[in-house]
Amino acid sequence: MSTWTGAWTAERLGVEVVAADRVDGAGPALTDLFGLALRVNPRRPHLLVSTVLAKHVPTDPRVVRAAGLLLGLEVAAHLGRLGAGADDALAPVRAGLVEVLRGGAEEEATAALDAAAADACATVAGGDGLVLGYAETATALGHLVACALRVPSVHSTRRRVPGAVPALGFDEAHSHATEHLVVPDDAALLAAPGPAVLVDDELSTGRTALGTIRALHAVAPREVYVIAALVDVRRAEDRAALAAAAAELGARIEVVALAAGEVRVPAGATAPGASAVPLPSEGASAPRPAPVEVPDPGDAWPVGVRESGRHGFAPEDEAPLRAAAEAVAAAVAARLPQDPDGTGEVLVLGTEELMYAPLEVADALRRAGVPTRFSTTTRSPVQVRDVAGYAVRSGVRFVAHDRDADGYGEADRFAYNVASRPWRAIVVVLDRPSATAALRGPDGLLAALSPHAPAVLPVVLPVDAAGPGPLRGPDFGSYAADEVGWLLTDLSHVTLEGGREERERAIQSGEAHYAESLPTEYRPDAAYRALYAEQVGAVADRVAAAVVTVGDLARTTRGRDDLVVVSLARAGTPIGILLRRWAARQGWDWPHHAVSIVRDRGIDLTALRWLVDRYDPRRLLIVDGWTGKGAIARELAAAVASANDRLRLGERGVPADLAVLADPGECVELFGTRDDFLIPSACLNSTVSGLVSRTVLNTDLIGPHDFHGAKFYAELADEDVSGDYLDAVTAAFDAVEDDARREAERLLASDRTPTWSGWAAAEKLQAEHGLPSVNLVKPGVGETTRVLLRRVPWRVVVRPGRDADLRHVRLLAAERGVPVVEVDDLPYSCVGIIRPTEQDGS
Repeated sequence: MSTWTGAWTAERLGVEVVAADRVDGAGPALTDLFGLALRVNPRRPHLLVSTVLAKHVPTDPRVVRAAGLLLGLEVAAHLGRLGAGADDALAPVRAGLVEVLRGGAEEEATAALDAAAADACATVAGGDGLVLGYAETATALGHLVACALRVPSVHSTRRRVPGAVPALGFDEAHSHATEHLVVPDDAALLAAPGPAVLVDDELSTGRTALGTIRALHAVAPREVYVIAALVDVRRAEDRAALAAAAAELGARIEVVALAAGEVRVPAGATAPGASAVPLPSEGASAPRPAPVEVPDPGDAWPVGVRESGRHGFAPEDEAPLRAAAEAVAAAVAARLPQDPDGTGEVLVLGTEELMYAPLEVADALRRAGVPTRFSTTTRSPVQVRDVAGYAVRSGVRFVAHDRDADGYGEADRFAYNVASRPWRAIVVVLDRPSATAALRGPDGLLAALSPHAPAVLPVVLPVDAAGPGPLRGPDFGSYAADEVGWLLTDLSHVTLEGGREERERAIQSGEAHYAESLPTEYRPDAAYRALYAEQVGAVADRVAAAVVTVGDLARTTRGRDDLVVVSLARAGTPIGILLRRWAARQGWDWPHHAVSIVRDRGIDLTALRWLVDRYDPRRLLIVDGWTGKGAIARELAAAVASANDRLRLGERGVPADLAVLADPGECVELFGTRDDFLIPSACLNSTVSGLVSRTVLNTDLIGPHDFHGAKFYAELADEDVSGDYLDAVTAAFDAVEDDARREAERLLASDRTPTWSGWAAAEKLQAEHGLPSVNLVKPGVGETTRVLLRRVPWRVVVRPGRDADLRHVRLLAAERGVPVVEVDDLPYSCVGIIRPTEQDGS
């Protein structure tokens, strides 16, 4: 039998492990379940290193699953949910775990253990209850206990999710990172009937569990609390404190553990010093293999499949997770390096709190015939000593890459016992928020792992996160729910509209920003509505052709068919829907979300973070209707660069190229045409844009973690033509498809470098008309229409011979008494000029 992995530490610190007598006389001993290592912490010199948790020790995924399920089964037996045959059901699982941990015939014993745990779980009777696992160590363990009990679960987290309000918070008294948050999608989860089962890897004093119980009891009191742990090593005074607290709360607090006893450390014992684990840049400078990129899981792990219990996990979520893990494992297996003799093991490495999904990926790989071990990274600093009888023989250190309470790169993280054997490959499973530039930096996790395997494969999962989510029709907007998800805050209940003259004065004087309020919605008369309908019929094919051209150009330029359309609300949103419809005709599913961008304020960072948490940032295609002089194209480039930096996305960040139907100002490289023609969705306001207002950014209404806002004008439903417009353009796709694709091929081979001729033309008009700001010049059919509908127009400049595209412009100008001036050399069909006030702050 091999040396106990706690022997070296026990000898030097004088540690004594005293086992409690088991009532049933069966099951693993304390020393079966953990070894010992030395902390980098003078307050607690020793660390219990679990042999079944896979936090510090790469472990067969079947052993991890079986140990967690056994703990859940012990809780089920304690609660009377295994019936009269409890001992008969549990005996083979207990015996099998002991055999594996004590070095039994590994493959046969482990397979038998796996089967015994599954058989025992089938005997559990359903019931009420809630499981709460502790971050970071017990997130998967809590999940497995909940699986055995068939009840919902949630785990605590140290990650702050923008817009999500924690339902509970507590501290871990002895930890190096103390704050825990409980952030379920629905706080009512905490009030679920039945016992609350608190799951941790070890119960050393019970203070953390007791603090949790007090916090939970204050918001959702119940009669029974069960603390479940792999090992219970409390002292007598700790047990007494728990009993006193139970009496005080008027509740039962019970403890279930796989093994119990005490770990006695002499007073004053201190850990001998050791050298720190170096960062990758501090180690050898030998060349390291580059990570093998595994494509974004996409349909393999669909958005909406929960990757963890951070925001709650229901029993019915289990099957989709396992199916997604199978698909991800298949994608990984296809990219593993060759293993001619079939003996190389793969390490699947989870990342801190993300433990259960990687465990399932590891188990799926194993079931596919790939020898696999599972472990996870940790924030715990531990001394590494390559000596017999010590639990942590090797370690790698890297800078933090997760968005949590520590921030990026402000703390170190670790992966232990990775260098204990040669790996065929190391598969790193992360979620989208942790796949930052720091991950791939010179001191990042991938660099730290690369000396220990010929291939390091990062796999990034989307997240199912709490916090603000997309608004969808019919509750918000008139578009169908699958056409667009609006990443906006619903401000329909707020009066934001004001008088046109007063609003214009406030904007230009600098007293207010244009995005802080809304113009009153224009209600066209019968003549204008008839003209609009006529114009749609006349130009639907031109719009359809531009959609196909820019869609094919973007797809080819990006070299991928799995784009995610991100439209700039609201003018870009009809175009985003049309792109999505065209892609669907080709067999491609392009998700579509609408976000806000505000001149001088940038793109909605909360919305962008929501997107990159769920999709590979390189899939995002940002879409608008048209360009004027290019202000939004410039704003977008600066805003996306800033956002990529703030989100630490690096070279894998969101592309800043803007795709538009029409680019008369020559401001972008992705466009359907550079002709300044009428796009009918510019002719109206909300009634052609899903009954949604222009976006709002008003700090009195929008918090720092909220999406920008907008209103849903449901009262205008009788005037809504949004769907009719989309259907008219969609019906023209067949007729224009071939020619439009040929145009995309021509554009791909041409020089599409922006010349910014539109900006130069706007500056020329500013000078000629003596305007205080170029912001008062709004070039193009779309922008001129906006001036006439929303602002206080001064004059309209048109190019002769463009009357077919300008009938609605002339009609609106006549209604408002705005002069129309013809200019021969105008690069646009028309330009709207806002009337200047005494000062200009627009």
